[in-house]
Amino acid sequence: MSGLNVLLFGATGMVGQGVLRESLLDPGVARVVTLGRSATGQHHDKLREIVRADLMNVPSYGPELDRFDACFFCLGVSAAGMTEERYTRVTYDLTLAVAQTLAKLNPSMTFIYVSGMGTDSSERGRTMWARVKGRTENALLKLPFKAYMFRPGVIIPLHGITSRTSWYRVLYVLLKPLLPIVKKISPSSVTTTEQMGRAMLAVARRGYPKRILESKDIGSF
Repeated sequence: MSGLNVLLFGATGMVGQGVLRESLLDPGVARVVTLGRSATGQHHDKLREIVRADLMNVPSYGPELDRFDACFFCLGVSAAGMTEERYTRVTYDLTLAVAQTLAKLNPSMTFIYVSGMGTDSSERGRTMWARVKGRTENALLKLPFKAYMFRPGVIIPLHGITSRTSWYRVLYVLLKPLLPIVKKISPSSVTTTEQMGRAMLAVARRGYPKRILESKDIGSF
């Protein structure tokens, strides 16, 4: 596939920043449209940004989701301190509202959802975030487009990218000296923002034998 038209949700987050960077650098990407609550602050000939304060109001921007080859859904929040009801609204309800609209407008598109290592496909485990993510994945896989779930483990931010989540930034600073050791002991559990972006673009173009990609699959591109 050439001249890829990409729609990106969550471009200001750590993963989204990496995906945006790789998409803008890729000569095979014709257009990148970001949609989020705030602008990225970046400027590029093939970049257009749509800012909406209320992303749950999908009908307000739904008509602008037409004519895309791929959607990279990198939008997400930490479950820390959240009730299951609130986390479900942000994680499941919003994702499915967007995905269902996209499936109607772009039935041949590729939809890639950033989930996480440990997601519970059975939807019955003890860990709340894993159950909700599993439910979200299962619902996306039933929609009439090509959907792939990305389940990264530890993600190392590169090229000056940082997380907007304060506790993740602190954790990364504390763990940074140990990351080379972790990568050596368990290379399949560690990936980078650059690898995430490149893997998404590769899957959008060529697909992948599995619909759920673990960290080791993401790192193989």
